[in-house]
Amino acid sequence: MAEIINLNKARKSRDKAQAKLQAEQNRAAHGRTKLESQHAEAERSHRDQVLDGAKRERPGATADDPEPDATPADNDA
Repeated sequence: MAEIINLNKARKSRDKAQAKLQAEQNRAAHGRTKLESQHAEAERSHRDQVLDGAKRERPGATADDPEPDATPADNDA
């Protein structure tokens, strides 16, 4: 007798194998491994944190106006 198989499981395993093959082809085509991408993202995140920590705030500066005038002009005198 023939072996009885679940068609849903067979279809899913076939689709999973095709997706895995497509992923391998995409990794080869685009050149970076997952580990390299994660490492680059970690470096970028660290660099951004260091840069944000080194920013200096100007007195009187607001979030809307990062470079306010040093002194307001009083021409009434």
